[in-house]
Amino acid sequence: MKQAFPAVIVLLLLAGCQSKADKSFVINEAARARIDSVLKSMVDTGRVAGVSALIFEKNKEVYFNAYGFSDREAKTPMDRKTIVRIFSMTKPITGTALMKLYEEGKFSLDDPLSKYLPEFSNLNVFKGYDAKGKMILEKPNRDVTIRDITRHTAGFITNLPDTTTELGKLVKKADVMNLENNLHQMGQKLGSLPLTFHPGEQWAYGPSVDVQALLVERLSRKPFDQYVEEIVLGPLSMRSTHYVVDANDMKNFAAVYRREGKRLDRVPDADANKFNTKKWPLTPGGWGLTSTVDDYMRFARMLVNKGTFDGVTILKPETITLMSTNQLPDSVTERMWLPGKGQVGFGIDFAVRTNPPKSADENNGAVGEFFWDGAASTLFWVDPTNSITAVLFVQVFPFDGKLHKKFRDAVYGTYKPQ
Repeated sequence: MKQAFPAVIVLLLLAGCQSKADKSFVINEAARARIDSVLKSMVDTGRVAGVSALIFEKNKEVYFNAYGFSDREAKTPMDRKTIVRIFSMTKPITGTALMKLYEEGKFSLDDPLSKYLPEFSNLNVFKGYDAKGKMILEKPNRDVTIRDITRHTAGFITNLPDTTTELGKLVKKADVMNLENNLHQMGQKLGSLPLTFHPGEQWAYGPSVDVQALLVERLSRKPFDQYVEEIVLGPLSMRSTHYVVDANDMKNFAAVYRREGKRLDRVPDADANKFNTKKWPLTPGGWGLTSTVDDYMRFARMLVNKGTFDGVTILKPETITLMSTNQLPDSVTERMWLPGKGQVGFGIDFAVRTNPPKSADENNGAVGEFFWDGAASTLFWVDPTNSITAVLFVQVFPFDGKLHKKFRDAVYGTYKPQ
């Protein structure tokens, strides 16, 4: 007859096993306590109205918590049902849709963009003004390639210049990102503007991923939003990720706040919700989607699992490897604000960590990690070395990279020189 162990001994044995398992994880009890403290402090100090974070490690949920409010005025708590505007965290989803077409042989990365989008056949490069204030233009040294639009080296104009200049007037008149433009019209207008540098010479964040959306639409012969739903969102069961928030879900749609000094003011809903409460002709690839923390985590877990998640394959492992490999040569020395993200290069719609932090002042993380963030200070990353995926949701302007620094330090612990 088998001897029964006293319950207390069983509990002690289980606790010992859990303790040993916990020690093998980056996100252990100490890390969870650090993360709790950091997130709570974000709310307590008034940096954000609400925050949530979800982390998986080795395909196991190891952390979730939320503090504060998704709607401070209505006292709606931040939770897993909260829907936020992910802004530029839309970009990796667009890149995933594009690379599905790459796998199907629809294009090569070094193909000229104009091969598929003739709107970009007659580009010029802006070189300044002559003595009469007229633009000096020259032909680009080479064609803009599809690789350029996946790594932000195309040279597309990134902001509105001085509107009193010839270029400024031209950009204002083109009104490329007007919400009433469809992607075809956006491409025509962007293609009429000069590039700000020769293709491949600089890294400059701009409308390249919106051009990717146009390319997806042209190659797939389907509306971009429909293709993304069919190829990415639907198969991954990202049921709360949309451009337009359903009327029944508006109660879960987070408010947006703007911090001015120590004040945290609500952005009027009419402004904050303008894009996401009706269907516009423009379906941008670079921004515009809304999501929940669990939905976006499904996308991140697909990436860490090399393209397959929950029995569904979105991309091949070699495609994920290509996307998460630095595509910027050393010759690209002008990189806008990208160096502020740490020791990183850029892959296909992600920043890619190429070296460990050089000091405790830099963003913490593991070499090989790939990540991106959103204008309202959201963040996600994929750490293949430790099999970690992390999603941080807030809704605050202006973009606050210090929140990301604090969260990363809480996840990985004290900086250790390498």
